[in-house]
Amino acid sequence: MTVGAVITAAGMSSRMGDFKPMLNIGSISIAQRIVATLHQAGVNKIVVITGFQAQQLERHLANNGLIFLRNEDYETTQMFDSAKIGLRYLKDKCDRILFTPVDIPLFTAMTVTELIESGAELACPVCEGKTGHPILIASSLVDRILADSGERGLQGAISRCGAEMRLVPVDDAGTLHDADTPADYRALLSYHNEQLIRPEISVSLAREKSFFDEKTAMLLSLVDETSSVRSACQRMQISYSTGWNLIRALESQLHFPLLERSQGGASGGESRLTEKGRRFVACYERYAEQLRREAASLFESCFGEEL
Repeated sequence: MTVGAVITAAGMSSRMGDFKPMLNIGSISIAQRIVATLHQAGVNKIVVITGFQAQQLERHLANNGLIFLRNEDYETTQMFDSAKIGLRYLKDKCDRILFTPVDIPLFTAMTVTELIESGAELACPVCEGKTGHPILIASSLVDRILADSGERGLQGAISRCGAEMRLVPVDDAGTLHDADTPADYRALLSYHNEQLIRPEISVSLAREKSFFDEKTAMLLSLVDETSSVRSACQRMQISYSTGWNLIRALESQLHFPLLERSQGGASGGESRLTEKGRRFVACYERYAEQLRREAASLFESCFGEEL
């Protein structure tokens, strides 16, 4: 099962009085914390919807292998409108989609895993009798959500989409803590400081040095999706020259071509993954997912009685 995620971060943070996505929780920002947790759970196709201070946030997150889409009308629209941008993009690319606003950053990777493994079409975590985030949505439900009237936002659209919400009990108060106001943010910091240690796994392939990781895997997947290196780089907020340098370096290390390129024509040149390149990316993604699962089990067996 392929799982993606949508993080809405287009709002103006007016009640906070500061730009929420880039406020720090420990040594990293709120937005970086959510991305790290999703990566830890094996979710790598992550879409961030930006709007207010879009360039600043996109630069801040640019090295995390993310897909950036913009809500250009962020000043006059609601979070549901941002959510729809991400859901529309991912609906044909994933079996399940996780959704969370950017101001709920402390849910755990274990919660994400439990939602995915629930097998539900719709699921949300429940802690201390309260529902929280992220929400799991089957791709088969997305068209109904997109066609909804929008009354009561995403919550209302989900309630009318024809599937029953499964409540997944979790021991994770991070699903409930948001950062809507300065008081909320202080409470969030307090909760963070009490959290347990958790493992973080980053998977790279190397010869003499590392040459392939989640960022490069995402770049290749986006080139194949868009038929364009330039478009893939724009989605990830990296420069066109950087993208090509990464691809050339990969091909020199792998000793086989990754891209099939066509020049000119009415619509300009196109680039797509070779069949061998496509298989290589799929092998990497499968390996990384299995490694994370084994790492979580190993962490529990080694540290379970100590932490």
